[in-house]
Amino acid sequence: MKFLIFGDVVGTLGRQAIAKVLPSLREEYAPDAIIVNIENMAHGKGISPDTIKEALKWDVFAFTTGDHAWDNALGIDILQSASIPIVRPANYPANVPGKGYRVLQLGAYEVAIINLQGQVFFKNQPNNPFLVLDEILKEPDVQRASIKLLEFHAETTSEKRGMGWHADGRLTALWGTHTHIPTADAQILPKGTGYITDIGMNGAYDSIIGMDKKAPLQQFLTQLRAKMEPPETGPMEIGALFIEVDPTTGKTTSIAQIRRILQND
Repeated sequence: MKFLIFGDVVGTLGRQAIAKVLPSLREEYAPDAIIVNIENMAHGKGISPDTIKEALKWDVFAFTTGDHAWDNALGIDILQSASIPIVRPANYPANVPGKGYRVLQLGAYEVAIINLQGQVFFKNQPNNPFLVLDEILKEPDVQRASIKLLEFHAETTSEKRGMGWHADGRLTALWGTHTHIPTADAQILPKGTGYITDIGMNGAYDSIIGMDKKAPLQQFLTQLRAKMEPPETGPMEIGALFIEVDPTTGKTTSIAQIRRILQND
């Protein structure tokens, strides 16, 4: 089975980039399922009713998020929707809106989609993601799933890399998000788990991790806070991952990073 997975969608240009590239990538890779991170979809912060309507037109299998999932108050109900296949980091308290994993049917097979957030360098401190993964993998519905996928939304390469080794052989694949910068280490780990430290973002190419360059540069130069805004015009970038998996073994058989630069016509 083939999965096409997209990193963080940032603002208007991120949504435009996905809508523009999906038809050609569908034709090129013929995925059985598409997964997209939408935690920055509404002007860089959270999810909104209007942006989820736009995202549902992409006809994807599941949506993932991260630490910004709750930034837009109008999006809280979306996280709790039974009809929208969306997950938030599982290592938050149980009373936090949303589900940390979902088991979804894909043809003849069940697929567990798990979302976790790292701890290193985050202002908030969710539970230990390594231990939470161990507990999730004990859940009967997750154990039953032929394919087990994890998005690890974390800041540091070392924490993500550690999660890869911790999960090798127990997950079909795991990929990192959050830094918006893609890494060049897509690989299949020794026990069959597909892995990449970060698949990058989908948004403004002429930016600083999806934000207009002026505000971040002002902060770097002055140490004074400035309001971050994602650009609404200009070229766009695509950060994605393509994996092929064997549902009978639960292992990844091939993995490839995808990076495209698109002109905004």
